[in-house]
Amino acid sequence: MAQWNQLQQLETRYLEQLYHLYSDSFPMELRQFLAPWIESQDWAYAANKESHATLVFHNLLGEIDQQYSRFLQENNVLYQHNLRRIKQHLQSKYLEKPMEIARIVARCLWEEQRLLQTATTAAQDGTASHPSGTVVTEKQQILEHNLQDIRKRVQDMEQKMKMLENLQDDFDFHYKTLKSQGELSQDMNGNSQAAATRQKMSQLEQMLSALDQLRRQIVTEMAGLLSAMDFVQKNLTDDELADWKRRQQIACIGGPPKICLDRLETWITSLGEIQLQIRQQIKKLEELQQKVSYKGDPIIQHRPALEEKIVDLFRNLMKSAFVVERQRCMPMHPDRPLVIKTGVQFTNKVRLLVKFPELNYQLKIKVIIDKESGDVAAIRGSRKFNILGTNTKVMNMEESNNGSLSAEFKHLTLREQRCGNGGRTNSDASLIVTEELHLITFETEVYHQGLKIDLETHSLPVVVISNICQMPNAWASILWYNMLTNHPKNVNFFTKPPVGTWDQVAEVLSWQFSSTTKRGLTIEQLTTLAEKLLGPCVNYSGCQITWAKFCKENMVGKGFSFWVWLDNIIDLVKKYILALGNEGYILGFISKERERAILSPKPPVTFLLRFIESSKEGGVTFTWVEKDISGKTQIHSVEPYTKQQLNSISFAKIIMGYKIMDATNILVSPLVYLFPKIPKEDAFGNYCRPEAAPKAELGNPCITIQPYLKTNFICVTPTNSGNTSDLFPMSPRTLNSLMHNKAEANPGPLDSLTLDMELSSDVASPM
Repeated sequence: MAQWNQLQQLETRYLEQLYHLYSDSFPMELRQFLAPWIESQDWAYAANKESHATLVFHNLLGEIDQQYSRFLQENNVLYQHNLRRIKQHLQSKYLEKPMEIARIVARCLWEEQRLLQTATTAAQDGTASHPSGTVVTEKQQILEHNLQDIRKRVQDMEQKMKMLENLQDDFDFHYKTLKSQGELSQDMNGNSQAAATRQKMSQLEQMLSALDQLRRQIVTEMAGLLSAMDFVQKNLTDDELADWKRRQQIACIGGPPKICLDRLETWITSLGEIQLQIRQQIKKLEELQQKVSYKGDPIIQHRPALEEKIVDLFRNLMKSAFVVERQRCMPMHPDRPLVIKTGVQFTNKVRLLVKFPELNYQLKIKVIIDKESGDVAAIRGSRKFNILGTNTKVMNMEESNNGSLSAEFKHLTLREQRCGNGGRTNSDASLIVTEELHLITFETEVYHQGLKIDLETHSLPVVVISNICQMPNAWASILWYNMLTNHPKNVNFFTKPPVGTWDQVAEVLSWQFSSTTKRGLTIEQLTTLAEKLLGPCVNYSGCQITWAKFCKENMVGKGFSFWVWLDNIIDLVKKYILALGNEGYILGFISKERERAILSPKPPVTFLLRFIESSKEGGVTFTWVEKDISGKTQIHSVEPYTKQQLNSISFAKIIMGYKIMDATNILVSPLVYLFPKIPKEDAFGNYCRPEAAPKAELGNPCITIQPYLKTNFICVTPTNSGNTSDLFPMSPRTLNSLMHNKAEANPGPLDSLTLDMELSSDVASPM
């Protein structure tokens, strides 16, 4: 189905957006009349090639003539009139500028495709009222209103420019006619002038006065329009775009996802098109002034300033519109962007938020590392790197799903430059490698409508490591930098790292868990962490935390820092207990006092899961409540499980199979209800489903071959062995036998248990 036919079938809300694409520059009637032919032309190529644009434009006029002939045969007077008017308008405006109409048509076709994609995506995803699926704030509504107002004022200016041109043509015609008649009159009658000539002179003066008044009005209104445009542009670049960049920083360190760039791209593209239209109007003023000028001509006085202003606005808009859409990350560590390991490929993506089809495949992007910090790096003694791989790429609209002008680099690596002292310069290094910040720069040049614009954008500062064991400290540097500054190029940040507050640190720490387990930390959990980091305090809000306290200095009574311990906890959750964390089953960070307070009122066999701080590598344990013979409440904790143990058996299976052996050698489970009162089977049963047993092969009917006996790993704590935990391979049948035959033997406290797993008739029966 033709693109135009698909558009006609869209909902009203999309059709309203379609109507806004068209104006007198390219009327919708023409798009309707010549839809198949228009869609068959390569307008983007014509927008960059004048000879091809000229050919396509003349073919367009020919198609209009053919369509006019059809309407003539149909005796459709209205369509004949409209088509004749459209052709005259196109000839007067684009005959000498065919590339401009090609650019406009290409732009409209691209926007139509984007609209179709948006509508299709919304239909598939069930997106609600707004096609982009995002909320429009009141501030953004004001911005859209201001853009629409500027667009309307530009269209009005276009009409006034036509009035000015017509008025000037009339004045020029009467002036030249009168001049010619005046010369003839002087030849025939000497210096005398007829009354008719004086009347014409008076009319000519009135026309000149009207011409001067209209010129002054246009120049004044154009200056006001540029001021309004400057205001809107500052809102876009200094507010909306800056807000997006800050959101990108936050998203990089685990915060809420950044907002989509599509709406910003629409706004910036629209503003860029308006600026180009105004620039053409200013050039038209220059053409008119060259034909007719006089003393006190306002065009001569004000046009250069207007031209300079609009060029500056367009340059600045283009420079601001060149952004890093996706910050660099290694494919194996997508959750920790901005940390790069030498020799490992990383990816990133740049985007130009001015979607002009004529720029497709025209911008060649080059990647450079530490372009502006060579001298600084030498002073700091930082390492230097070379970028390997495909470090140049051409921006295009085909690789992105929404037709944006972008370039994605997928095969870049860094290699350290080797010096005499292991890669560093001769200066003393003031920073450790995980505190060195490096900038990766993207640069290109734009040639558009006679303007050359140098574009450059930077990644957020990155940390380069040579060994994966440096990842925790490198990630801490990324967190601290992006938490405390939105400066995009402060590579000397860690020469004197600023102090953070607990409120800032708490938010970032919560993001580390919400980005991993989909659940942030509660106020109670954060208070526990604050106590470990800062010591006891009534109110932690506003308490200052230094970079050294967060990452370098050991915690009180420990041989490791706060961040090293916490990062290992995060790693343990991510690799071994992520599903339990997603369900919210892990209470996590809780003080022993608080643990006792919440468990004591609970019935026996209630338990909770928490992390421990005694191990640098991190660990998880469970604590349960029970009553002794006298009815006194007792709280017990099992020895923590570390990554090494959880590599062998899942934590859910440990909980489901955990037993304690009392003095009479009875195996009982002290874990029945997960705090506050969730049956253990409901919480962990789904993670311990046995796999289906393989079917026995057919063979001699006299011989029965049974499948392997199943074994359960259960954790047993003898009551007299302290808080220790041992793993025993034990079949369910053996476990039941042990529990039911406790009266036959009473061997005393169980320190170890050895079971012979023999295949005999009484134990080898089918299970």
